[in-house]
Amino acid sequence: MITRDEIPILLDHPVYDGDGNKIGDAKHVFFDDMTGRPEWVSVKTGMFGSSESFIPIHDASLVEDHLEVPYGKDKVKGAPKVDVDAGGHLSASEEHRLYDYYGVNWDNVLTDDTGETGEGGMAAGTAGTAGMAGTAGAPGTAERGTGMRGDDAMTRSEEEMHVGVERRESGRARLRKYVVTEEVQQTVPVRHEEVRVEREPITDENRGDALSGPEIGEAEHEVTLHAERPVVETEAVPVERVRLTTEEQTEEETVHGQVRKERIEAEGVEDLPHNQRRTE
Repeated sequence: MITRDEIPILLDHPVYDGDGNKIGDAKHVFFDDMTGRPEWVSVKTGMFGSSESFIPIHDASLVEDHLEVPYGKDKVKGAPKVDVDAGGHLSASEEHRLYDYYGVNWDNVLTDDTGETGEGGMAAGTAGTAGMAGTAGAPGTAERGTGMRGDDAMTRSEEEMHVGVERRESGRARLRKYVVTEEVQQTVPVRHEEVRVEREPITDENRGDALSGPEIGEAEHEVTLHAERPVVETEAVPVERVRLTTEEQTEEETVHGQVRKERIEAEGVEDLPHNQRRTE
């Protein structure tokens, strides 16, 4: 069980579920007005902490610098969205709705709170004033839920929007190699032999060859002709290396959100002269 003295350690620190998954950061702690015991913690969840979920901390435990709760991350993110009134309180009906969602027996809660339960009072404001949470409920001071201190002054708080980024997968790219067939054309010279008849007169030099055969008769002489033809063969040769690389590009993106601000107005107070007014 979380004690009041542990609240300053808890605020603005991570909240984890039982499986070690980070749910978000603790932003507010709500006390029971009757018992003064911490009952709820609100946690910033969603993209850039855009939403706030309530978790009962009756069975939570503070481990070093973070809070562990016995509820899964998805369970917490799906919790009903409840409204906090201007005084920083949860109504009994809102508490009842949350307890039903988390499966907490309402009768057991009443028994633990000495038979009655008041409305949960907010113990701490927005980020930046979390250090004051340790003084909530100290002797001589009122609950922070009312915003009053012993000097009759009221603290005004505002929510600040903090925008961050998270890295997530946006797509996949891959290299795929496939085979295509294309026509290529190349000109190559080819040679061939042709028959040509040459006649030469009988001279003293060739007379012996001319008279070596029969004087008169039939004869036949065959000549073999040759020709070249193209021969095609292919060879696989490496031509280039291709790889995928990534480079980061930075662009500006505008995000929008809503923040709550407290306003303080005086009622039943006479207007003071301008020179007697005090600026807070």
